[in-house]
Amino acid sequence: MINYRQLFLSHLAQTSDAPLLLEVVRAAGVKLYKPDGSYCIDVISGISVSNLGHCHEKVVSAIKQQADLYAHLMVYGEVIQAPQLQLANLLLSLLPSKYDNVYFVNSGSEAVEAALKLAKRATGRFEIISCMNAYHGSSTGALSVMGSESFKNAFRPLLPGIKHIEYNSIPDLELITNKTACVIIEPIQGEAGIVVPDNAYLQKLRLKCDEQGVILIFDEIQTGFGRTGRLFGYEHSGVLPDVFLFAKALGAGLPLGAVVGPKVLMNSFSNNPVLGHITTFGGNPLCCAASYAMLKELTDNKSIIASVPEKEVYIRTNLKHPLIKQIKGVGLFLAVVLDKKINLYKLIFEILNEGVLIDFFLFNDNCLRLAPPLIITEEEVAEAIAIILRVLDRHM
Repeated sequence: MINYRQLFLSHLAQTSDAPLLLEVVRAAGVKLYKPDGSYCIDVISGISVSNLGHCHEKVVSAIKQQADLYAHLMVYGEVIQAPQLQLANLLLSLLPSKYDNVYFVNSGSEAVEAALKLAKRATGRFEIISCMNAYHGSSTGALSVMGSESFKNAFRPLLPGIKHIEYNSIPDLELITNKTACVIIEPIQGEAGIVVPDNAYLQKLRLKCDEQGVILIFDEIQTGFGRTGRLFGYEHSGVLPDVFLFAKALGAGLPLGAVVGPKVLMNSFSNNPVLGHITTFGGNPLCCAASYAMLKELTDNKSIIASVPEKEVYIRTNLKHPLIKQIKGVGLFLAVVLDKKINLYKLIFEILNEGVLIDFFLFNDNCLRLAPPLIITEEEVAEAIAIILRVLDRHM
């Protein structure tokens, strides 16, 4: 009889020629259970998605309750649906008061697409600036602002009018002019290997955008919802954008994204033309119910985010090895910088075979990604670290 591994390789479109091929039958907390009953410790959270871990009881309960009511009624924005409204109200209550409008979408990529359209519509300009080594998604518009030529070349032509600046480079801010519609940037850059900006950089970026009438978009798709030890990544600098983008952890394991901004700006989609941006499944009630449960848990149980800096310190203190040059990042959004002589991809498979699911970064070829669920315990961190160090010892 054909098995799941064969079906996976035969019938699912592949994104690489060397998939992990980890078969998971169930997941709970930070553990992914295989058919033989053994488990892997998840230290990447589905790439910053499962901040409360897998199958959190409150999230699961919310999904089940909503499934008994309805799963889909109508395209987004036409029908009053309680899960959307409850989530929007809670999310906005956690942001400064000037942010009073949410547009729910399906994913981070779609949030980026919507935000780029919004900036063009609101300013009447088409030039867009993003950062080198930035990842904002794989759909055509999001791909256009990706900061890696090797990822884009096979898909040209892409959007016109795209410029790239170096992250953390104040001189590069001079490229922002009155022809620029928007700057899209991460408050902490992810796929470059976790780059934390100087506070002066984001402050000067904000001033430059104000001077030139440019919309500043913060991509908080990876940094949101406690990942960095604060509820949102922008809190580390205090710099406020015009528009926030959220996804990944927002959906608590289900597909959900959001564009958040002032109503005066967000209303641009409602006219000239009407239905300026539409989505069938954006704000799906099941996804919004899961998100609301996640966000309530994060905000009611303050110890979850409060414990993140302590776990960061534990990792930095105990994950030491001659082949580890440094650990970059903040909170549980970390990059373990390795000696370049190590074959990173071989190492990832070896660590997986020993019982830890770990990953790399798109634009940094000598870093391991460490972004475990926020609820990981010290004992689970210690177990994962012991495995990583044991595998590194073989490469000495």
